Amino acid sequence: MVATAVSVPQRSLVIEKEISISAPLEVAFAALLEELGPANESHDGTPMPMVLEAQPGGRWWRDLGHNSGHLWGVVQVIKPPNLLEIYGPLFMSYPCMNHVQYRLTVDGTLTKLKLVHRGFGEISQVHLETVSQGWSHYLHRIKCNAERAPTAIGSAAK
Repeated sequence: MVATAVSVPQRSLVIEKEISISAPLEVAFAALLEELGPANESHDGTPMPMVLEAQPGGRWWRDLGHNSGHLWGVVQVIKPPNLLEIYGPLFMSYPCMNHVQYRLTVDGTLTKLKLVHRGFGEISQVHLETVSQGWSHYLHRIKCNAERAPTAIGSAAK
């Protein structure tokens, strides 16, 4: 066996996004957990149900059935209804590490949801160019689902 050393570019990324949600903090947090779990779907609308074990050390993974799937991360911190942190490879199937933080705060009658994604490793150019749009998609879905919830602010008028 011959060992070969190859230099692979190491890249990092930092993405910060924030949205305002017209729903109580607890409703927004529940919508976040639902989106990271069974309600998840890809950017093209294809269902992509995930499993989120919402506890420290819990797994976040895509269940493909028949004991197959893809581990996206592990819950590092969960403090309902204000904070969720996950670390792991996420959707990247190559050597890398990512940390995603979801922080929810009250701002008057709104809930602010801030996402910070930091990653490093052999991050592909495609992921560097598209991951920001992907997070925008998921944040929009969380916002819409929270605002449609029966206990959302003004939901009777929607």
